Parts: sequence; C-alpha cells; structure tokens
Amino acid sequence: MAWPNCLREMGVENTCRYLCTVFLLMMAGTLEMYAQVDSTQMTPKQEERFQRKEARRAKRQAKIDEGKWLITPLAGPGYTPELGLILSLDVLFTFRTQPSNPLLKRSSIPITLGFSTTGAILANIRPVTFWASNRLRINGKFWFKDLPDHYWGIGYQQGISVPEEDSLTGFTRRWMWLNPEVVWEIRNNDFIGLNVDVNYTQGRNPSARVEQDPNYLTYNSRPLNTGLGVILRHDSRDMPVNAWNGWFLDASATFYIPFLGGDNRYQAYALDYRQYLTLGRPGQVLAWQAKTRFAFGEVPYGEMSMVGSPFDLRGYRWGHFRDMDMVFALAEFRYTFLRKGGKELSPHGAVGWVGLGSVFDIKKTSLDELGLLPNAGIGYRLAVQPRMNIRLDFGVGRDSFGFYFNFHEAF
Repeated sequence: MAWPNCLREMGVENTCRYLCTVFLLMMAGTLEMYAQVDSTQMTPKQEERFQRKEARRAKRQAKIDEGKWLITPLAGPGYTPELGLILSLDVLFTFRTQPSNPLLKRSSIPITLGFSTTGAILANIRPVTFWASNRLRINGKFWFKDLPDHYWGIGYQQGISVPEEDSLTGFTRRWMWLNPEVVWEIRNNDFIGLNVDVNYTQGRNPSARVEQDPNYLTYNSRPLNTGLGVILRHDSRDMPVNAWNGWFLDASATFYIPFLGGDNRYQAYALDYRQYLTLGRPGQVLAWQAKTRFAFGEVPYGEMSMVGSPFDLRGYRWGHFRDMDMVFALAEFRYTFLRKGGKELSPHGAVGWVGLGSVFDIKKTSLDELGLLPNAGIGYRLAVQPRMNIRLDFGVGRDSFGFYFNFHEAF
C-alpha cells in the first residue's frame, strides 16, 4: 500500500498501518458481536446465547421506554496528532429528565478519560440535556489536558513553515475549559440563552523559540480567562446528537473581562450553521456544517481561533494552526446498514467527509494570502443506544492524520 510522502517524512507509516489494522479488527469484532444468526441453523448453545442477547436487548429497550438511566461503558485506542497513541476510557449516561414524558428527548452525558504514550492526560464531559418539555436545554463542555505539546506561533504561515521539532516548537501545556450554556425556547425551535466560559492555558518547559514568541511572552503569565456571552439559536434537528433532519444556526458573542476574575480582556464572536437531510430512507443522511469565529482584543495564544479538533477538521493537530479568526466547512455522508432482510436498521454505519478551512487575521490577511487547509476522512459507527453512536474516525490533513474514538457525531 502506498502512503503519502508526508506520512513517511513524519515517520508514522508503521503507526498508521497499526491504527488501520486496529480500526478494521474493531469493526470486524463488533460486526461479529452483532451478527444476525439464522434461527433455523442455530445449535442449542447458539440459541441459548441468542435468547440471552434478546433478553438483554428487551430489558434495555424497556429502560429506554420508561425514561430510566442507561449506562454504556467503553474502552478503545485512538491516535491524534497532539496526543499520540491514546487509550480512552469512556462512559455514556443517558436518561429522560421527566421519565413520564415520552415526548421529551433523552439527555446524554458522555465522559472520557484518556492516557497517551506521550504522557498526556485528558478528561472531558460534554452534557446535552433537555428539561421542561424540551423548552429548556442545559449543555456544556468541560475539558482538562496536561500534555507535551507543540506551539508554532500565530498564523497560517507559521504553521506551514516552522518544522515540528522539540527544540523549536516543543513545550508542555496544561489546559482547562469550563463552558456551560443554558438556552430557553422563546418560540418554536428558536432559543435565547447565556454561556459562561472559564479557560486556563499555561505552558511549561518551553523551547527557546517558544519562549521568545511575543504572544507567549505576554500571556503565559496571565493564563486565566473568564467570559460571559449571549446565544441566539435556531434548532430544528430531530435529535441533536445524531440528527437525520433539520437545521441548526447558532450565533454567539462572548466577552472576557478582568471584572469576572480573568487576566485578559477580549471578545469572541462565532456563527455556526449545520443542516441534515435524509436521502431515500432513514439512516442515509447528508450533513454539512460551516462555522466561523472572530476574536478581538488581548487574545492569548491559548484562546486564538483554531481548527483541527475532533469536532471539525479531523486529522490536524489541535492548535497547530491558530490566529485571530478562522473559518471551515464540512460535508459528510452518513450511512447506516440494514439488517438481514432489509427492513430494519442495523447498529452499524459508515461515514465519509471532505472539508476545507483556514485561520487568518481579518485585519491583516488579504484574499491572496489566505492559506487553505484541506481535510478528508472515513469513519465507522456503532449504535450502542438508539441513535447514539460510538464513532471511529480516520482523518487526513495536510502533512498529518488522526484516528478518533468518541461518543456522538462530530457535529
């Protein structure tokens, strides 16, 4: 199999082969685990296993119908450019906040704890919860990372031209992010709300080049940022964590000021548009997203606009490309396979996506100076609860790749 020159130059061909093998083995294992057995050809032991499996499935479905808590634990490998090879321990909690209300969407709380071969530690919680007959939604993002990292500087050209070397870009980064949001439906599918953003980024053991970077020099001793923002949102998605139909438009403005306890003063404005269209039958979905973020003021290097997270241009190092502003667009086709007989959806699915993005400073960057970051990838999906998936994504960017293991869709 021929690998791109960029992968050979990065010395990761063997790692990439290993991860692809793991990816295929996990797919094969889950396909075997969920394979449908012809009841007329089952041995007594197979029939006994089948009956136990069906009893567990019925018990789980009863819990879902009654709005009770359902817990799905999971462990698996992944690889991201910033973390290296990682073992992830995940738990998905789902429930209805009003168990007696069958029309209320199920809330979900995915929790992840990860350890990597580079010595990195990460933890995140991303609740999506529905209250008051779906009119009140309380969501959030809570992250912690402590990892050996790299910092190229500010701007697309720095990310492209500076080689990744510990002596040039290396440092150790500790990052924390708490971002709860509360929105209330003021009319059908239209919401207004507030978000609180508390984040902390501090570097240690910087290389000489990182230590001399103007933004690092200015803000590394001022690591705490606290912001309060307003949200205007339209959300007609049938199921936010795995939509098949509907659209989502979110406009937010967040203001970071020392009065709230932070060290820096700046503002961030974001616009996020997503749409979902079922093609032909349930489980065949075309989804697309376009998002932009603009920042103004005293913006620390850890709070610059970035692309390359597990939720946008998958395949880039999170933080490799950063500047005051960013934009990206993605289109993704999601396909759920049918069970034998073709009348019922199976737990298995596959996705493919293409994307394009950039980071820039709108006050300084002209159109002919705008550098583009292409992205493409494929993924596997396994439904562990109704319409709630594990996703295994393999994404490729310019001179980088990533293998992601998460609950729920990227967007």
